[in-house]
Amino acid sequence: MKQNLTLEALRQLLERRDMCALRDALTQTHPADLAELLDELDRPEMLAVFRALPKELAAEVFSDLPPEDQQALIQAATDQELSAIVEELWVDDAVDLLEELPAGVVKRVLQAARPDTRQLINQFLHYPENSVGSIMTAEFTDLKRDMTVAQAIAHIRRTGADSESIYTCYVTDAARRLEGVVTIRELLLAGDQALVADLMERDVIIAGTGEDREEAVARLMKYDFLSLPVVDREGRLVGIVTVDDGMDVLEEEATEDFEKMAAMAPSERPYLKTGVFTLARHRIVWLLVLMISGMITGGILGRYEAAFSAMPLLVTFIPMLTDTGGNAGSQSSTLVIRGMAVGEIRLRDFARVFWKELRVSMLVGAALSTVNYVRLILTYPGQTATALTVAAALFVTVLLAKTVGGVLPMAAKFFKADPAIMAAPLITTIVDAISLVVYFNIASALLPLA
Repeated sequence: MKQNLTLEALRQLLERRDMCALRDALTQTHPADLAELLDELDRPEMLAVFRALPKELAAEVFSDLPPEDQQALIQAATDQELSAIVEELWVDDAVDLLEELPAGVVKRVLQAARPDTRQLINQFLHYPENSVGSIMTAEFTDLKRDMTVAQAIAHIRRTGADSESIYTCYVTDAARRLEGVVTIRELLLAGDQALVADLMERDVIIAGTGEDREEAVARLMKYDFLSLPVVDREGRLVGIVTVDDGMDVLEEEATEDFEKMAAMAPSERPYLKTGVFTLARHRIVWLLVLMISGMITGGILGRYEAAFSAMPLLVTFIPMLTDTGGNAGSQSSTLVIRGMAVGEIRLRDFARVFWKELRVSMLVGAALSTVNYVRLILTYPGQTATALTVAAALFVTVLLAKTVGGVLPMAAKFFKADPAIMAAPLITTIVDAISLVVYFNIASALLPLA
């Protein structure tokens, strides 16, 4: 059972220089917890603890460390230590590491790797950044169709230690073309003389190396696979995407969408380790865009200055209209963006989304406008026309806001943009302008403003 080693206990072991006790405590701690502890240490302490780790555990901990800690360890490690780290890492973890490091450090890492490892890593580095090829691992278990179950199990025992996942085995021919898939459970439950060809599933769900990684991970999650085979253009099996890699992709994509929905440029570094100027640079661009867009609202208000003068009471309802419209639009856009992110909504569903949001907005708009009409009649006796104007403007505003909020993310997807940009800040800015135009046009039609 894994222990919970605390930072204080770890530092005490370092101060006592009790390396036996330190090594024992480290091996009893989960690699992910060790990575968190190392991240809290200063550089000399981190290096001392890392060097006390057994080789295989060191590789697991290293893959969980932030890029800046990985770079510090690489720069401090000897060539022999660096070679041991690289050879113990899964290929996809090594590729992720090299994509984050400066060119000079990458060169040293590749020089420390064995020629075959270096060739494999270089092959992976040539895949586009967000492709399936960039996240797959080449360490998988492959079998031949003419193997018996006994031969297959013996093969798995010989090669399984070098495979990232052995639960799902892939059947390939002499040219490494994928022919089928069989699970270790099916092999263990079958007789020793049964053939793999008779047990394997031939209708295999796959991903291509150049395919968008988000689509492949969605497929992995949809079918509850532990791994998804990746083939090249000739149908040859070149790697697999495991469920843990899929979870990493989902976390990265969710973080990126969250930042875009908050009107920020995505950042790959943790908040506390990102510089002030970097954070400001990521935020200021969208704030400038929204600020300039917000000037449209001021221009609309300027056009209806005469209406303010004729009936100042109209001004008091503007915040309520714009806030309600912005919130209504944000509700719709958030639901649609989420639905598109998890694959529930596709571009072909445009008409269904439009019709559903239209009906929802009519119900919500009717309820809100009725409540406001009654409130205004009670608050401002004798101002029936004003109450009707505000209620009508609110109904139309909610109707348009929810419809626009539901449609714009899909329009962004159609034009190959990220739907997440059509989130609360931008929707609110657009709806503010629409609600003011609607409000003053209705007021001009129903009230004596001349």
